[in-house]
Amino acid sequence: MSYSVGQVADLAGVTVRTLHHYDEIGLLVPGARSHAGHRRYGDDDLDRLQQILFYRELGFPLDEVAALLDDPDADPQEHLRRQHALLTARIGTLQKMAAAVEHAMEARRMNVRLTPEEKFEVFGDFDPDRHAEEAARRWGGTDAHEESRRRTAAYTKDDWKRLTAEFDALHRAMAELLAQGVPADSAAAMDVAEEHRRFIGRAYYDCTHEIHAGLGEMYVADERFTATYEAIRPGLAVYLRDAMVANAARNG
Repeated sequence: MSYSVGQVADLAGVTVRTLHHYDEIGLLVPGARSHAGHRRYGDDDLDRLQQILFYRELGFPLDEVAALLDDPDADPQEHLRRQHALLTARIGTLQKMAAAVEHAMEARRMNVRLTPEEKFEVFGDFDPDRHAEEAARRWGGTDAHEESRRRTAAYTKDDWKRLTAEFDALHRAMAELLAQGVPADSAAAMDVAEEHRRFIGRAYYDCTHEIHAGLGEMYVADERFTATYEAIRPGLAVYLRDAMVANAARNG
């Protein structure tokens, strides 16, 4: 039995464009073609795709995934052992993160301020209070900083939830492009960068393309921002910066 590229995309939860890209770089070449020349995927192809998506979910670059899957000395059992070890480590990390987030949620519901130790447990090296103080030192008195303070002072809990969801969606969209191997200076990546800039303009302050490019540089230069984006997808901080700078150049 064989499947069309559309059927495989639906089964695996990926885009047709992703499958085309995997074929073009030799990572997942369909085992057959129809009389009309269309891609047809067999069971072995689906097994390989499952392996690819597993390693991609764990943050492996495509070239490393190819090397792992095409290793002549590796057998299916070895892949299973490796995946089990990686999953066990990931599960342990996620459990710790979930416990920390639940603790923070409970503290907010009870209107209890986190102790410094608890705050470190939740946010790691990123201290929101210290960041706010640093922002005041860096940009205090500027029109952008004052406008941001004025807007956010009126935000309700629901406002913050909505804004966070919108921002997260933009980051996921950019991470998906990175995962697909789409260049940071492509039209698709620059379009997401432009939406990112407009979001900041709607939510916080008037964000020009020049300011936005500067923010991109800060995402890479400041290890706290870098860590935030790297946690979403390895390499995202630099990729996002490059897309923001390219978008600024595109818009003069």
